[in-house]
Amino acid sequence: MPDHLNADRLRPVTADQAVATIPDGARICMALGVAQPPALLAALARRAQARSIAGASLYYLLSTAIAGQTVLRRDLNARLRPMSLFHSAVERALDAEALRAGDREIDLIPVAFSRAPQLLCEEIRVDTLVTQVAPMDANGEFSLGTNIDYAHAAARSCERVIVEVNRHMPRSRGNATIPLDRITAIVEHDQPLLEVPAVARRPADDAIGAIIAGLIEDGACLQMGIGAVPEAVCAALGGHRHLGIHTELMTPGLARLMQAGVVDNSRKGVHPGKSIFSFAMGDRALYDFLDDNPDIEGHPVSHVNDSAVIAQNPQMVSVNATLEIDLDGACNSEAMNRRQYSAAGGQLDFVRGASAAPGGKSIIACHSTASGGTRSRIVPRLSGPVTTPRNDVHIVVTEFGWVNLRGLSLRERAQALIEIAHPKFRAQLSQNLV
Repeated sequence: MPDHLNADRLRPVTADQAVATIPDGARICMALGVAQPPALLAALARRAQARSIAGASLYYLLSTAIAGQTVLRRDLNARLRPMSLFHSAVERALDAEALRAGDREIDLIPVAFSRAPQLLCEEIRVDTLVTQVAPMDANGEFSLGTNIDYAHAAARSCERVIVEVNRHMPRSRGNATIPLDRITAIVEHDQPLLEVPAVARRPADDAIGAIIAGLIEDGACLQMGIGAVPEAVCAALGGHRHLGIHTELMTPGLARLMQAGVVDNSRKGVHPGKSIFSFAMGDRALYDFLDDNPDIEGHPVSHVNDSAVIAQNPQMVSVNATLEIDLDGACNSEAMNRRQYSAAGGQLDFVRGASAAPGGKSIIACHSTASGGTRSRIVPRLSGPVTTPRNDVHIVVTEFGWVNLRGLSLRERAQALIEIAHPKFRAQLSQNLV
């Protein structure tokens, strides 16, 4: 740690000392995904278990097992109330446990990812940020590494900014740092970053990936999500050239396209020559590739997911998954069996941004069936919230083909969607034609 950190206020402290500064009733902003700080969260959980904090709320998107095993434990909820803006497997498991016990489920605050910084910092007014960062650079700044997203705004608005410095965290270029004068407590804790194992691809994933790759032209700019289908799309793009990246999530598949020379960002309208992301999740190889890479820039999600910014990229292509789509074309991408599964995230941000771009394409991908093939994902009416309205849906892809819904009447949309539904459900769906 550099000499000028020897002032008492910024001398590294233990995790327990750092979280002791958080008052009762605090509105705590927890970092997203990989940046969730294990030492700080374990210390905060110990404090809640000891009943030395009360009435605190924890605001966050996309928790991991690190949070699930510490601050999100059900026995601590009365003192650390979880306020999720995007559910993961952690909340789904907690909700199932709560249902069995007759307790209430984890609260969800609906919000588009692009608006999360404004919601957290200006409306909810979170007062404490806890996040992991890379070691301080020569300019006296800490890189947010894998997670710029809403942490960038929170670091500038919160009364307390508590960072866990981890040498395993990559240093991201771009608008991705916290200045030293915003830090109120530093904890040093080196621990390998959370890695997300690759999901095994099924034949349907590869079929969807090949169809989508066929819709992408050379020179296009890509946004991809996480999971088997986006990885299948990336795997099918090896023969393309001059692709660009402007995505909320940087994935191993996108990184491999850069390494293969498929992505050069030469035809982008905004941030030309740079791959743009707001958070990253994947394996150690991805984090190493990200570290101080001059070809990649991290930026706040309020910028990356701004539809007006996205639309400045010619041939912008967004690829997003949905859980079900109705015969009008509306998508529910966040709830299953009347229970919250994930949340809206940045889907609509990129749907609208890609749709507004010159030559842009917004692609919604889904398998034709769910529940082991017993249920159609194309349905007469949605069983959950509308994540992407029918007015915004452009191209829909299943393993049985693709359809462009733009300009089609309701009846024409239904007919087109039925044609790419699983064959065993087509007759049943046809009975709902208007």
